[in-house]
Amino acid sequence: MTEERYKKTEFVVWIGIAGNIALILLQGLVGYVTHSKALLADALHSASAAAGAIAVWIGGRSGKRSSLEDHRYARGKTESVAAMTVAVVLLVIAIEIGITSGQAIYYGVTEPPNLLAFIVVILSIIAKEVMFRYKYRLGKQLSSQTLMMNAWEHRSDVYSSIAAFIGVGGALLGTSLGNDLFYYLDPAAGLFISLLVLRKGYRLIQQSIHHTLGRILHQEDTADLLETVQRVKGVISVDELRPREHGHYVIVDMKISVNPKITVQEGHDIAKIVKHTLMKRFTHVSDVLVHVHPYDAGYPYKNAEMEADDYPTLLH
Repeated sequence: MTEERYKKTEFVVWIGIAGNIALILLQGLVGYVTHSKALLADALHSASAAAGAIAVWIGGRSGKRSSLEDHRYARGKTESVAAMTVAVVLLVIAIEIGITSGQAIYYGVTEPPNLLAFIVVILSIIAKEVMFRYKYRLGKQLSSQTLMMNAWEHRSDVYSSIAAFIGVGGALLGTSLGNDLFYYLDPAAGLFISLLVLRKGYRLIQQSIHHTLGRILHQEDTADLLETVQRVKGVISVDELRPREHGHYVIVDMKISVNPKITVQEGHDIAKIVKHTLMKRFTHVSDVLVHVHPYDAGYPYKNAEMEADDYPTLLH
């Protein structure tokens, strides 16, 4: 990943973190003052989004500091460990809020939250939708799957706030209608949102384990990479191509075959060209590991009668 791309990604991540922290403080404070279980649960949902973004940032910063070859894959793993730790904390808090909401429903609700809670819910929906559109658009520009996935987390947050909107709005409607049963909509929404957070925490743990192992990209994702390498002068065949996604970047590990009669230096130069070509064309590729092998003319898809001097090199 280029330095410019890294800076843009980091900036977007920080925008998301700052926006969610502002929502957490606003929702949490107003939810506590107005005794709105739905708004408190929505604040937790915002916290889960902020925590996920912080985990991405921690992984990225750790990876940037890791310059040794043995640490090329450390970035995604550090990010995954941080995300897993956050997920466990979210699960515990979600269970607590779910229990509190359930107790409110069981023991009865005597009054609804006030109009301030309803206004904050509306502001939350607007803010989350704006963050979703901004992150998703930039994620597409940077070809960052992680940014786009993180953007969809904001869309998930919108659904959470809609549930809070129904809960708080319904409770206020009960006041207008003089029906106390509507008051139960607020803790019911809180219970529903806490279940959303539990689901989100569980998925975050699954994704963390998945990324720790390093996700191998699908065949359709590697087609452009393969075609680009095959066009490089001196590459006779691409024997193996394994792009792995680690967080918001991709590491490509490959084996290429070259003319068996060229010098070691020429083979090294071909590998350098392959690496630089991929990293220049695909901004989401942060590193390329190229293993050079002498071409074996006995491969079934090549003409075994070709003379070694007919193989392409950097010199002809």
